[in-house]
Amino acid sequence: MEKTSIKTNTTTKDKAGFTSAELEEKFLKIAKHTTKDSVFRDLFGNTKYLLELYQILHPEDADVTEEDLSIVTIKNILLDQMYNDLGFCVRDRLVILVEAQSTWSLNILVRGFLYLAQTWQEYIQETKQNVYKSKKIVIPKPELYVIYTGSRKNVPEWIFLSEEFFGGKSKFADLGIRVLSCGTEGDIIDQYIKFTRVFNDQVKIYGYTRKAVMETISICKDRNVLKEYLESREKEVVDIMSFLFDDEYIMRLYVEDKVQEAREEAEKELREEAKEAAKKAAKKASEEAAKKAERKNREMTQRLFSMGMEVQKIAEVIDVESSQVEKWIREVHNEKR
Repeated sequence: MEKTSIKTNTTTKDKAGFTSAELEEKFLKIAKHTTKDSVFRDLFGNTKYLLELYQILHPEDADVTEEDLSIVTIKNILLDQMYNDLGFCVRDRLVILVEAQSTWSLNILVRGFLYLAQTWQEYIQETKQNVYKSKKIVIPKPELYVIYTGSRKNVPEWIFLSEEFFGGKSKFADLGIRVLSCGTEGDIIDQYIKFTRVFNDQVKIYGYTRKAVMETISICKDRNVLKEYLESREKEVVDIMSFLFDDEYIMRLYVEDKVQEAREEAEKELREEAKEAAKKAAKKASEEAAKKAERKNREMTQRLFSMGMEVQKIAEVIDVESSQVEKWIREVHNEKR
């Protein structure tokens, strides 16, 4: 595997006061961070609020308690790091929650498929079952949900892997995900979606700053949106969101730095190419000029020689060696033979 190198010799600082080497080092620390949390995971990682969510999804399970909930760690399959998704088991059910923020992507279906396979595999290993034996194994019944907090209208209530990726023609692999884009007024889903939208509004006003975080918390508490959670976890929420801002800011600076490096490298290459092209053009022009001058001198030599002028005199007139004059005279003589 190719290793990412850090350019320690780069000393020019960007507008934020970081050198390219410092930016790259900070970026690598972010990329290697395996425990980055989010308000989504922090909120629903609390079994109190997770139970509220489950009871919205399954009001018929009125006897389920917090003790019946078991949180499952969901990892990013491709990057081997924590992701902004959450899984939990309730008796014989496995529920996977995926948060889709501003960008709507049907790739959530693939993510869910991979999460499900991974979680089942871990469950089978933990319960010491063997998929290669004839006895049917026992696995929890899966339910996958997307909590969509973006502004897109007409979001479908359900999406299916087979329909979206295989035109509905594949019976060999399918997966359904229920999309939660709104809740009943005041329930935990409704409150979380409102929280994210207030936050997005504040970012538009204050940018990715601590001020945006504090205003979001203040507004939500005034509107009774996640008020209990924000009052009990305000410091943690501020730290979580500020950390994410720092990540985003550093990554944005890193990308800008890399774009600038690429631009400068491209300009350098163009200058080198232009310089080389100019050299070649100058050489070609010089060669063509020399050939043209020689042709003119050759014609003048023949004219002057036919008029009876001596070789030495011709050489002085056209400013070449007499041997060259003799050579041209011989060549013309041979051409006429």
